[in-house]
Amino acid sequence: MSNPFDTVSADAILDGTATDAYFERTERTLEHAGRNPRVVAEVTQDQFPTGEFHAFAGVKDVATLFEGRNVDVDALREGRLFDGGPVLRIEGPYLEFARFETSLLGFLSGASAFTTNALRARKAAPESLVLSFGARHVHPTITPVVERAGLVAGLDGFSHVAAGEVLGREAGGTMPHALVICFGRGNQEAAWAAFDEAVGEDVPRVALCDTFTDEKDESIRAAETLGDALDSVRLDTTGSRRGDFRHIVREVRWELDARGREDVGIFLSGGLTPDALRNLRDVADGFGVGSYVTDADPLDFGLDIVSVDGDPVAKRGKLSGVKQVYRTPDGRHHVGLAAADAPADAESLLEPLVRDGEVVREFDIDEAAARARADAESVGFE
Repeated sequence: MSNPFDTVSADAILDGTATDAYFERTERTLEHAGRNPRVVAEVTQDQFPTGEFHAFAGVKDVATLFEGRNVDVDALREGRLFDGGPVLRIEGPYLEFARFETSLLGFLSGASAFTTNALRARKAAPESLVLSFGARHVHPTITPVVERAGLVAGLDGFSHVAAGEVLGREAGGTMPHALVICFGRGNQEAAWAAFDEAVGEDVPRVALCDTFTDEKDESIRAAETLGDALDSVRLDTTGSRRGDFRHIVREVRWELDARGREDVGIFLSGGLTPDALRNLRDVADGFGVGSYVTDADPLDFGLDIVSVDGDPVAKRGKLSGVKQVYRTPDGRHHVGLAAADAPADAESLLEPLVRDGEVVREFDIDEAAARARADAESVGFE
């Protein structure tokens, strides 16, 4: 059966037809001329450090792309923060990888942007439960990219079931307004009770409490309906009704506490940004962050040849020669020629990814998250 959706297949990515047309014409021209030099190409966003850090992601897919090909690839580790210089370097016969540039940059640009914004959300509420709720804002085929980005950034979980199957993690979530609406106005209690009866014991009982009446009223009613079974209430007030969201949350907290329900948490969602999380983190227990992560602008990576048959070369505006990037003890980046001496006590950040077509790195999400957390502290990322 042919693909019924407007998506490119994995086969097209791996065989290189998922590319810009001019790379096919470049191949044809070089083959016609009998030229296939050995080159070094580097992927960069900025040539020199800028002080504005981003989180690196997408490298696992890049490794898969180059597995079995006659190239060597070095790259930053997943979760590393960078602010300039190369993030990835390829060495090999140019025709071995020319047609894969388009997919390579796409893998890195989107995933790194998602991870960067997810890390900003994580840093905004470091002690709170923060979940990724952004799957509905992207094409279904890339939801694993979004959810992996959230995990690498240190988010506590995500909502998308199929993405969870890809990543080997279980999806979570609460309930939609549609569930409450299906029971009808005035029957919120029936909806909450049915949910409690239907779902497994391992599912937290989180009642959505802003469907037909105000948040305070529905939260009180949910607590009365579910009793000790209620874990949290979720407030998902839309922008048009939000008003002073912090005040609303404080009212709900007051009314629950007044009834002896200090144990009931308050979970918030609905267009939340890092600024909102910082404003609400002392009055709420958890957050669902969606569009802030998925609306991230893709990072403007470019791939450029910097060496041909051992000689440094570059187009205008780019730096020629093979480079290395370092993390210096003060938390900064340093970019230098790979053949030159490294700065004192600096850590080299470009590390082997593929050697002679063999992937020489593992991709543990928890290790990447620890790396992102440590780097964020080191460079003062917010």
